[in-house]
Amino acid sequence: MGDPALWSATRQAAAIRAGELGSEELLDHYLDRIDRLNPEVNAVVTVDPDGARRAARAADEATAQGRHPGPLHGLPITVKDALATAGMRSTGGAIELADHVPAQDASAVAAVRAAGAVVFGKTNLPRWSGDLQSFNEIFGTTNNPWDLERVPGGSSGGAAAAVASGLTSFEIGTDIGGSIRLPAAFCGVFGHKPSYGIVPTYGYLDHVAGGLTQPDVNVHGPLARSAEDLELLLGVLAGPGPADALAWRLELPPPRHEQLRDYRVAAWLDDPAAHVDGAVAAVLEGAAAALERAGAP
Repeated sequence: MGDPALWSATRQAAAIRAGELGSEELLDHYLDRIDRLNPEVNAVVTVDPDGARRAARAADEATAQGRHPGPLHGLPITVKDALATAGMRSTGGAIELADHVPAQDASAVAAVRAAGAVVFGKTNLPRWSGDLQSFNEIFGTTNNPWDLERVPGGSSGGAAAAVASGLTSFEIGTDIGGSIRLPAAFCGVFGHKPSYGIVPTYGYLDHVAGGLTQPDVNVHGPLARSAEDLELLLGVLAGPGPADALAWRLELPPPRHEQLRDYRVAAWLDDPAAHVDGAVAAVLEGAAAALERAGAP
């Protein structure tokens, strides 16, 4: 069976629906792991155990009554501290917002709550999400859980480190120039930067008065422990924001093909302007070879 803290979110959700795993049980397991593992990693910087426990108990009561209100029903999660979270300190990693407690959730946070997730904490980041590592003056430095002497990447470094350490079911990060993708790669987890515009980005804290409008270029997306989780989570996150819902709708097209052999795959593995390390190049070449063996032209 393994440790349920390290299961994919998809597997956890199925176990909760089946009554094999309790939401409060999983929450307490995560809180225990945070007590034991987080001091060295410093990924989770704010926790609301009392509020989360009330929500988890309500989720377990719904399960007992045969009700499962959403695809993320009962999953305890943390979110990047750049996302406004109602009733929970949300700082953007900046001392100017050190005591900021929003009254309203960011759109992405509201979406996962509506799908049944239990938000119990926030994860670390650089000031205003503006770096490739995850340090700020409020919470200090987040370390890579695989090697505490190395960084987890940024700016969603705390988010990726929390997923890799088994401190949360999944995470929501933000990305302009790699802020989901780089930490996912550094920490060995799965991350997805959605196409711009398909996930509403209200509630993003990148300056003192941030969150009231949707920022240019930035996107919000999931970090998780499986590709299947990313598909599940994008289905929850994608759609118009509350201010746009009357004017438009989102209909993602189906895949063009069902078989890998029907796609053409190009691999650009090195460039004079950005040399790729030999060890990284070997992994990329292996991946390209595996795609070719699987039938990709």
